[in-house]
Amino acid sequence: MKNWIAGAAYVLLTLTVAGCLPTRTESPLTHTFRLSLDLERSETRSPDINGPILLVSLPVAEPGYETTKMVYLKRPYELEPYAVNQWAETPARMFASLMVEKFSWTGAWRAVIPPSGFIRADFRLDTYGFSLQQEFLQNPSRVHISVRAQLIDVREARIVGTRAFEMVKNAPSGDAYGGVVAANQAAAALLDDMASWLRDCVKRSPECSR
Repeated sequence: MKNWIAGAAYVLLTLTVAGCLPTRTESPLTHTFRLSLDLERSETRSPDINGPILLVSLPVAEPGYETTKMVYLKRPYELEPYAVNQWAETPARMFASLMVEKFSWTGAWRAVIPPSGFIRADFRLDTYGFSLQQEFLQNPSRVHISVRAQLIDVREARIVGTRAFEMVKNAPSGDAYGGVVAANQAAAALLDDMASWLRDCVKRSPECSR
């Protein structure tokens, strides 16, 4: 009996060393990324102390984009997520923070605030239909961001202007990180367009209705 137990133990040890038995595998490392305007700070201007206050509402994402997963397309209409790459927060929420940050730098506003209920705003910016995706429908791949915006005069309770925005940037590499780089570039460029449009709207410029 002892010889049998010793023999079984020897066979088990041999199989383990040889890799014939299944071993515990580690989960793949998840990479987490964010949208940021860190490279845009050189354009900062002082606030206009006599200017209006802008409240920036949280963007409403398109269906399928209310997720921290990084979304890409290999064929039209089909959204696919990267397996081990994700955003630190949903792109819509990160974009909301970038709007507050960017518009504060333009010098066109006394203050730019998120929804809080403590400060009365003069204007409110509502955005909806937000989407961000990496597209492999061509080579190189590209990132496409789109959003629709509506500026409300809170004091007069009326719509000042509405406009659809979109921006496309080619990815420097055909992987998730290339998509992140292109997404940050696209977000910065789109925010430049939005900031110019907001200034036109406040000035009641005809450009606001374009």
